[in-house]
Amino acid sequence: MPRLSPHPRHPAPSGLQLTAEARLNANTGLDLRYVVSGPTAQLRIPPLRLASPADQLWQHTCFEAFVALGGAAAYREFNFSPSRQWAVYDFDAYRQRSTAPAPAWSANCRIGHDAGHLALQVAIPPRALPGGGREPLQVALTAVLESTDGALSYWAQRHPAAQPDFHHRESFALMLNVEPTA
Repeated sequence: MPRLSPHPRHPAPSGLQLTAEARLNANTGLDLRYVVSGPTAQLRIPPLRLASPADQLWQHTCFEAFVALGGAAAYREFNFSPSRQWAVYDFDAYRQRSTAPAPAWSANCRIGHDAGHLALQVAIPPRALPGGGREPLQVALTAVLESTDGALSYWAQRHPAAQPDFHHRESFALMLNVEPTA
């Protein structure tokens, strides 16, 4: 599982670690798993709600995936809150929101939380992925963690800019090939 690190200008509470895993399958789509370990009591974690779409989830604890076809300027952003709320945004190019509607779908986030772990698992179906989940994808696995004092830390595999910028194409550090189906 790739390890994510906080942006140096926005440190996280001491002792927290974050790993993320992504697998791409032509039949099931993109399977994501995020695991925060350490003193999760230092995090502000939103209460569980009915699964539903919501905007501005990145302003609090939120797990994200930025997904594009390799070499394409367009990309799709997925946000998943531990509350089970989610959001999808399409971009035609760097930070240029698309006027086309994002695909209609419903995220089924599975949440696990105890004193030392916070885990979120979700599957994004092929129809909601660029290329229909049948082509290799370039992915940025990211997260925003909110501490109990309200401070935000920004986590990614790669931080290519002086300020946190998950949209920066150099942060799309993971190349996923489509796994063979059984």
